[in-house]
Amino acid sequence: MTHGAYLVTATVVAVGLLLVLILAVKMHAFLAMLISSMALALAAGMSGPQTLKSIQIGVGDALGFVAVVVALGAMLGRFTEYSGGGRVLADWLLDKFGLNRANWAGLATGFLVGLPVFFEVGFVILAPLTWNLAKESKKPLLFFALPVAAALTLLHSLAPPHPAPSVAAQMLGADMGRTILFGVALSIPLMVVSGIWYGKWISSRISPALPAMAGVPAGSDPVASRAPSVGLVVSLLSLPVILIFAATLADLLNLPGKAAVDFIGHPFSALLITVLAAGYFLGTRRGLSSTDVTRLATDSLKPVATLLLIIGGGGAFKQVIVDCGVAPYAGQLLASTGISPLLIAFLLAVGLRAAAGSATVAIVTTAGVLAPLMKQFVSYRPEMLVLAVCCGGTALSHVNDAGFWIVKEYLGMTVSETLQSWTVMKLISGVLGIAVLLAVQFLWF
Repeated sequence: MTHGAYLVTATVVAVGLLLVLILAVKMHAFLAMLISSMALALAAGMSGPQTLKSIQIGVGDALGFVAVVVALGAMLGRFTEYSGGGRVLADWLLDKFGLNRANWAGLATGFLVGLPVFFEVGFVILAPLTWNLAKESKKPLLFFALPVAAALTLLHSLAPPHPAPSVAAQMLGADMGRTILFGVALSIPLMVVSGIWYGKWISSRISPALPAMAGVPAGSDPVASRAPSVGLVVSLLSLPVILIFAATLADLLNLPGKAAVDFIGHPFSALLITVLAAGYFLGTRRGLSSTDVTRLATDSLKPVATLLLIIGGGGAFKQVIVDCGVAPYAGQLLASTGISPLLIAFLLAVGLRAAAGSATVAIVTTAGVLAPLMKQFVSYRPEMLVLAVCCGGTALSHVNDAGFWIVKEYLGMTVSETLQSWTVMKLISGVLGIAVLLAVQFLWF
């Protein structure tokens, strides 16, 4: 057995071990990820110090961004929920769109927010909206949450200026404008099928209770009973999106003062500004003391502590996958099969996503493997190959993915329910995406 084939086998076994420890042994996911990461690293020939260093780097990289976003998003959600703002916005959407079309309203909101905003940021901002839509309508939470999640995750994976598709486009020599246009156009049917249609179907079979982080019902407190206006709630939820989008435009157009706009529009700064504004307008201005506001912020962090540890464990597993060097061998193996380059790109990205857990890592790594092979794919537009890579990178999310655990905790589901809903939704969107690309390639190119 060649060394490359051995690495592929070891990676598959490590993923299987991770699933067995979590689903069969019922081990805590954080412990299971550390064990699986160490086992894979040692089996791949990494030394003890290399293994520990890889795990340390992986945990740090995973939490360096997500921990701040999740913490600030939890505070924003708590202020909105406690004040009754989420209920007010949910009532307004139900009144304007009607009960049976409120999921389309969630999809549209996720689409608009997802254009400039990372998945994690958008989801923690919009999750409280789905909680309140479920409360007010008495419909299952997944009926509203999956369309929102589908829109956010597909745009994050398919459309620049999000990092992964942007880097892939650059590596493969694709035109950025065409990649944006094609990516947005492809994401629309995928989010409708996987978010609206599948979301409606699975929500009739899985109906998790609202999570603990949904907080106290609005109206249980004398201050919370005086709900804010819809305009104020929309303004606060839109503020981070506007700031982040402004930074994106400043970068694309190279506007004057770009550095200052980039600083304010970074997700950290944008969410911090929004949390401070929410603490004032939804708390202090409505009669809460500074102690009460601080207590709400502190309470919001308790449910996310375990989530952050699990995300860190997933980062460790991802880093070991990257450091053990399995990706180049897998890419060369697929390229030698003679199948469609679009399918090669898709399958390699799917394999890396399943193993590493990160869409960004899967997409960027696959693009790096394919870049030296682009001269062999002269009859294929680079933009089509970029989107094939991106469809594979977004296609499979399971227990080693940070997004999996964010969705699980924010929607109050078990691991099994998350696999049946979120994971299958991602798989549907990825498979449908590559099917569309293969059909377009056959008919027009």
